[in-house]
Amino acid sequence: MDDEKPDLEPMPDPISSTTEAPKEAAKPAVKKRRKAARKVAKKVAPKKKAKKAAKKYSAKKSAKKAAKKSGKKAAKKATKKKKKARKSKR
Repeated sequence: MDDEKPDLEPMPDPISSTTEAPKEAAKPAVKKRRKAARKVAKKVAPKKKAKKAAKKYSAKKSAKKAAKKSGKKAAKKATKKKKKARKSKR
């Protein structure tokens, strides 16, 4: 029994193990936070994109409406002028 070599495995350093433990515990929490942030970003990003597209669309639509209205007004004025001209000729 004396010729058996003693176990020379180094004992874990109590200081380093205490600093590693919180780091290891924090990793899942950080991962969860990142995952949650990604989920939120996925939900928010399309809304922003849709808003931008809606703004562009509405701007185009309002321009078209304005052009249509002014065209109609001009046509009405032209018909009124024609009617007045006819009346004055009589």
